Amino acid sequence: MSSSTTSGQRDDAPDLICVLDYVHGMVDALSCVRWNKHQGAVVELSEHGIVVTVEESGCLQAKVYLKSQLFAEYDYGAEGRPRFGLSLGLLVDCLNMFTVPGFASPVEIRYPGPDMQLLLRSVGSPDACIHAEIRTRIPDTLAWDYDFEHAGNTPVTFTVKSAILKETIDDLEWPGSSIQIQFLPDPPSVIFKGEGHGDLEIEFSYYANTGLLIAFQCDQELFYRYKYKFLRATTSNVPTSVLKENRGSKVTIGRGGMLKIQHLVSVARLGTQSYHNFAGGPQQPSRIAFIEFFVKPEEDD
Repeated sequence: MSSSTTSGQRDDAPDLICVLDYVHGMVDALSCVRWNKHQGAVVELSEHGIVVTVEESGCLQAKVYLKSQLFAEYDYGAEGRPRFGLSLGLLVDCLNMFTVPGFASPVEIRYPGPDMQLLLRSVGSPDACIHAEIRTRIPDTLAWDYDFEHAGNTPVTFTVKSAILKETIDDLEWPGSSIQIQFLPDPPSVIFKGEGHGDLEIEFSYYANTGLLIAFQCDQELFYRYKYKFLRATTSNVPTSVLKENRGSKVTIGRGGMLKIQHLVSVARLGTQSYHNFAGGPQQPSRIAFIEFFVKPEEDD
């Protein structure tokens, strides 16, 4: 496959040809935002990479950022930023076809095909070649495209180990309930409160256990409530590999109570140079997929 195209060929060339050499990592990243079987996604292409967006009920939105540096090859030839819709579950299932325990063949991803399909094929194996086609559609209009703003002059945010955040939200489950998240600047702490047949509170105190809250920043007391099913979706599908690596997840409350939760997922093989993640641990440079969830708060009756 040629990674360049002459100007005379550009009109007939695909918008994107890229090669992914670590399929497991991309599957992990996309699985984070797959909270039901029949979930559609909007894919946006640019010279900077690929963004996959999913949302539900106008109250929950998630984005997976796959930077161009994540790919072994990334040849972008489109004008503007093409967008298309597809089945997220079908995309994940197709990528899984290229993997076996302990090994994954590099995958070439090409868009568009002759009938506007997303085309996938294995590369680099002399023994066999696997092909897959995914039908795309005109993308749905996103219900909202939120320009996240901080609640005040100082960002209201904390960072906690991903496994602890998931465990906390799982423990607060009440059918049909809401979860209140409260920030207190003095003493610096975060309180999660679930209400159902009774009340359950889980408190993270920054000074009491600095290993629990990795970072904390807040200059005002505030609290907002969120639907449990939407809050749970932000952590329910975080891969076990991410939890085992003990990364940090960053939680921020913006203007109007918009909740943003960020995760990091490695999309690289081990052995490259490192940089520091939210939790201060080493990660591979440019080989990290960023996952962002946005959850709207419940409105007062």
